[in-house]
Amino acid sequence: MIPVDAFDLKMLAALQDDGRLTNQQLADLVGLSASQCSRRRMRLEDEKVIAGYHADLAGEALGFNLIAFIHITLATHSPDNAKKFRALVNHVDDIQEAYSLTGDADYVLKVVLRDLKDLSDLVNNVLMPHQSVAHVRSSVVLDRLKESARLPLK
Repeated sequence: MIPVDAFDLKMLAALQDDGRLTNQQLADLVGLSASQCSRRRMRLEDEKVIAGYHADLAGEALGFNLIAFIHITLATHSPDNAKKFRALVNHVDDIQEAYSLTGDADYVLKVVLRDLKDLSDLVNNVLMPHQSVAHVRSSVVLDRLKESARLPLK
């Protein structure tokens, strides 16, 4: 864990709201000079506390109207089979997030697709035929109640 002080936390909270803030704008928000904010920001970037900057795209505006969660059970629980499945996940751009789980499923995947046909293609032509996969169960998102990548900085 990287040591951060109250000023670092204020900076990080502000940058979570708007990653395009200039050092002067950040300084005005947190009560430091622009040069102090610049040094602190560079340290936080160098130490990978700030992992990167990106644009949040509106998927619906680009025709991505379907979010689904896909639960995967592996055929066998060998290290080699898990490695094959991880390679598959990293190869498929439709998969936004993938998590290894406890419980009934071995993995859960979050996918963002244009429509049900794309979901069917992914499940039937990519996931189910893969040698590492034994069982696939998908759930389509009906309504998004909350979406956030913000960390609860306190």
